[in-house]
Amino acid sequence: MAVLSKLTVNGDRLNASINRLAKIGRMPNGEICRLAFTPEILQARYLVQQWMVEAGMTVRTDAAGNLIGRYEGQIEEAPALATGSHIDTVPSGGKYDGVLGVLAGIEVVRSLRESKMRLKHPLEVIVFTDEENTMIGCQAMAGTAKQLPHEYKPKAAGSIEDCLEIIGGNWDELETARRTRADMAAFVELHVEQGAVLESAGKEIGVVQGVVGMLRKAISIQGQANHAGTTPMDMRQDALVAAAQIVLAVQEIALSMPSQPVATVGYLTVAPNAVNIVPGQVELTVDMRDLSQACLSEMLEQLQREIKTIATATDTQIELKPLLCVEPTLSALPVQSSIAQVAQELGLGHVAMPSRAGHDSLEIGRITDMGMIFVPSQNGLSHSGEEYTSPEQCTQGANVLLHTLLQLDEIY
Repeated sequence: MAVLSKLTVNGDRLNASINRLAKIGRMPNGEICRLAFTPEILQARYLVQQWMVEAGMTVRTDAAGNLIGRYEGQIEEAPALATGSHIDTVPSGGKYDGVLGVLAGIEVVRSLRESKMRLKHPLEVIVFTDEENTMIGCQAMAGTAKQLPHEYKPKAAGSIEDCLEIIGGNWDELETARRTRADMAAFVELHVEQGAVLESAGKEIGVVQGVVGMLRKAISIQGQANHAGTTPMDMRQDALVAAAQIVLAVQEIALSMPSQPVATVGYLTVAPNAVNIVPGQVELTVDMRDLSQACLSEMLEQLQREIKTIATATDTQIELKPLLCVEPTLSALPVQSSIAQVAQELGLGHVAMPSRAGHDSLEIGRITDMGMIFVPSQNGLSHSGEEYTSPEQCTQGANVLLHTLLQLDEIY
């Protein structure tokens, strides 16, 4: 399928928008802090809304606080093609994470309007609410939102009900934010990679195969604290030795799986945590991620078997508790194919890859065809004031987004 138009985005304008938005929430050390529901995010949302209106979009806020700009299409009753991401940050973030996807979507609409073009489908640019913490925006839109307000704990002060009201949402009407395939034909999210795969491969574009599922467990190990000098090695119930064996088992399990999942023990506490005491108790966590739910289930089964063996060998009691279970979402093949074809015809090197970080697309892909476009992150840095994607790379990603949407307009 050929690229449908010679249309391009205005890269200078796109990057100027990125730099302008980065001034909101910038701290003295150069990092950006725009937590959801704070005055900083309100200021950023107002600016983005202005840009949407100037680009010719009508703008609304749904009950989940999602900011939705809509550029009408030629066929009034057609379901929308959608793009977007988030503009909230972690407490010490950078200027590209999420923002690129939102501002590139606006730039696509600007380019279409300036060329007096309208797609057959309406085109929506969505700013999702609180992607970095509660993910309430994308969950509400996908119909996967939790039922009780206390299950959402905003980092900003106040309850989720109060926080949504601040940005124009309404917890009591959250169900009205739900979308379906009938009114959203497909969703494409442009995002910085947040890793080093593209840079290492020397490729400009990542064609995302899907967003991985996440399985997290808390593990408690109960041994017996005892004197480090007087307790013989063969008489110990050392909880830390058991923990060390679990850490190695987690690594080996991940390395043994053909789909190349990742697994991490990222949190560990030891008690009594003294130099002359055999550790009596350890708490740790395991984070496992893969595109295949079957793989995650197999990894968990292997871990449970290993834990049973380790508990017997170390004479400890080991308990496994659930923390998080999020099923993976695969990118739709027509969207993946369009992204790859566009990248090729624009002369951009591309590679298929999973997203091992969570994104709004994870939830939106549960209700409609979803795809993601990655552009490189220098040195793989993200969630940092040092994250960097060059202006050229941002422009390349936006052009791939533009032409992918043009192709999908013909496919759907």
